[in-house]
Amino acid sequence: IEYGVYGAFRLRSAYQPIFAPRGRFLKAVAVEGLIEPHRAGRSVAPRVFFEGVPVADRLFVETMCRVLHLRNFRNIGVDGLDLFFNYNPLINDDPGRALAEIRLMTRHLAEFDLYPGMLVCEITEQAADDKVLVSLAREMRRDGIRIAIDDFGTGHSTEERVALVRPDIVKIDGTWFAEFCRHAAAERFFRPLVSALHDRGTKVLVEGIEQSTHLRVALDGGVDLMQGFYLARPALAGTNFDEEPLPIDRLLGRDNNVVPLFG
Repeated sequence: IEYGVYGAFRLRSAYQPIFAPRGRFLKAVAVEGLIEPHRAGRSVAPRVFFEGVPVADRLFVETMCRVLHLRNFRNIGVDGLDLFFNYNPLINDDPGRALAEIRLMTRHLAEFDLYPGMLVCEITEQAADDKVLVSLAREMRRDGIRIAIDDFGTGHSTEERVALVRPDIVKIDGTWFAEFCRHAAAERFFRPLVSALHDRGTKVLVEGIEQSTHLRVALDGGVDLMQGFYLARPALAGTNFDEEPLPIDRLLGRDNNVVPLFG
């Protein structure tokens, strides 16, 4: 298991499962790579860590985190899983440099027992230049890496940006979705949104599934993928991975408990 060092911090890879409906079950089909910072043996909230990184160091830190996820992915020990990783185009907004970084990463994938078809790049919602986004998406797609637009429903992740980038996957923002689920007619109004994204040839992933209501609205809406603490929490690289599918009926019949995918 590899970890990164930045100042007083140790940076460790964690992976949160992403599930797809398969009949009466949810099956883990992918994981998202996340960073867990530690300082003096104690966990630090990722947001607190990243907000404390000086602007001049952010490209280095983000690149190190991405490489850690790629290198540690093999330690999950489960075949057939895809890997979602984050990419913030605001941190590396020079098109030539960004494209060179992508090409370099792609050339080294075999060293990590990875191939491009296993990877999904989540482009964050910040207001990067549209031309840069389109160039990045085109280059990654040419190399066989799929594209996801992150945090749809907030900020700059709009239908216009979806039309521009043509992502393989749209990731519905968890906070927005939780608020949406509070409305009585949530199930009736969510399905048309999912259908509209499907009509564009895009799969839909809902993050932030934290209770049975969220799961029910997502399933009734016809989403393709789901992620959230109600289904499984992130676990550090090297933790045993439980491949057992989750029974949907049991998940819908309870609340406020987390099914541990890792044990």
